[in-house]
Amino acid sequence: MLSAASANVVRATLPAIGAAIGDITPAFYRRLFAAHPELERNLFNRANQARGDQQRALAGSIAAYAARLVSEDGPGPDGLLTRVAHKHASLGIPARLYPVVRDHLFAAIAEVLGDALTPEVATAWEEVYWEMAHALIGIENGLYAERGPRGIAGIEPGRAWRALTVRRREQETPQTVSLTLAAPDGAPLPAAQPGQYVSVAVRLPGGARQIRQYSLTRTPARDVVRISVKAVPANGAAPAGEVSNFVHANVFEGDELQVSAPFGEMTLAETDAPLVLASAGIGITPMIAFLHHLQRTGSRRQVLVLHADRSPACHAHRAELTALTGALPSAVLHRWYEDMGTRAEDASRHAGLIDLDSVRVPAGADAYLCGPLPFMAAVRDSLIARGVRPGRIRYEVFGPARELETV
Repeated sequence: MLSAASANVVRATLPAIGAAIGDITPAFYRRLFAAHPELERNLFNRANQARGDQQRALAGSIAAYAARLVSEDGPGPDGLLTRVAHKHASLGIPARLYPVVRDHLFAAIAEVLGDALTPEVATAWEEVYWEMAHALIGIENGLYAERGPRGIAGIEPGRAWRALTVRRREQETPQTVSLTLAAPDGAPLPAAQPGQYVSVAVRLPGGARQIRQYSLTRTPARDVVRISVKAVPANGAAPAGEVSNFVHANVFEGDELQVSAPFGEMTLAETDAPLVLASAGIGITPMIAFLHHLQRTGSRRQVLVLHADRSPACHAHRAELTALTGALPSAVLHRWYEDMGTRAEDASRHAGLIDLDSVRVPAGADAYLCGPLPFMAAVRDSLIARGVRPGRIRYEVFGPARELETV
């Protein structure tokens, strides 16, 4: 637990550290990758580094953790820690990396703050870092201990990977393919919950090993899982998707992929409360897994399904979403398309961006969101305005873990 003296120092310096952290994190990654280029090449997402997403996520996580740690009446840091720990575990990050991160992070802090980093301030913030690090290590070790093939408990950090064979490749849209994966020998796969994801590691031309996370659209059934991969073209200064485009061009039936055990904390609460499932674009994938689970278990829960996309042609799992929603006795589907083409609007299909003004949100609902951060922030605000409690809104971020409340 953070000492009282350090907590007081952190409260007093949080505004200054928060203001400087946008400069600290780029300096940290520059130092880290200069000393350990293999981490940038084989562990960290190079696209997120190029866009600055990783730096912003780290900055947000540190600031949010420190603020929650010293807050006397706000939310605690547990939700943030769990989200980050699942991301780390899906990458197989071992505990030995935390001292390495500490050394380069505090060197970056000293570089940016200069004389303002007094021994007292350094001691207090190092205490914050190790509070966060030890908490994450504890959660991650617990996740590693409970993962493994059915009937086998536990995997080691860095050994969460196994080769899976592509049983089937389906073209969902021109941009998106679904891959059904199984062990080459038909062995059992690790158990997964609807809403979780796996990491996929590929060796790219040039030799770099890059890792991305993909939500399971079907959890293990008959020892297979399914993921969907959307190609990402270059867009202005944003680079093309390295792993997704490689998969589109090179991975077909019979090929093998290195796949992690399933992780992710946005899982479906097994209650009778009404559900709101809101997604945009490829964020539909965990919602498809939720709907398959609800259908398979014969659920009679009230379900409001909301999806936004660029056009019907870009809408991955469009027919599957319609069929799954139609099979549930108390489900309602609404879709929004920026480009409707020549199709007319109707009670369930709307033109433009998502707008909940005409949608009845069930009282006492649990809400699950997945899609771009601005989309999730807007939907979260709309749901809260319609009476959904903030604590009952859960979300999945594709990419570095971010706090939706800070968007």
